[in-house]
Amino acid sequence: MWNEPTRKRLAKIPGLYETEAVPLREKRIHLHFFMAGCDWYVAEYDGDDLFWGFAILNGDLQNAEWGYISFSELKSLKVAWLEVDCELEEYWQVRKAEEIENIRRAEGWAPPCRPSRDKAKCGPLSERGS
Repeated sequence: MWNEPTRKRLAKIPGLYETEAVPLREKRIHLHFFMAGCDWYVAEYDGDDLFWGFAILNGDLQNAEWGYISFSELKSLKVAWLEVDCELEEYWQVRKAEEIENIRRAEGWAPPCRPSRDKAKCGPLSERGS
């Protein structure tokens, strides 16, 4: 794995089930792993090998889902010379799931409303005609 997250970085991730009461849109995404059209977004970690987050495989937004992700399996994935990479801390900002375009598109969520945005663009995609 390229850019494997440090122990210090992993320690900042909430434990499994700690954010269970937080709505999916508001879950904070702490890590982003990626490789060849696949993305794994991490919201929780058991401190050993198990993450919980959102996975998009081969760019398939229709079948993307929330679930468990094995850290050891991510580290072992290789396609020829290509390995899973973790976005570096200086480039990845911890943010809500609804603020990540890939997750938002897969879930069919409208962009989060901001005070400066036109309110007509807020709300479910089905209500916006998009």
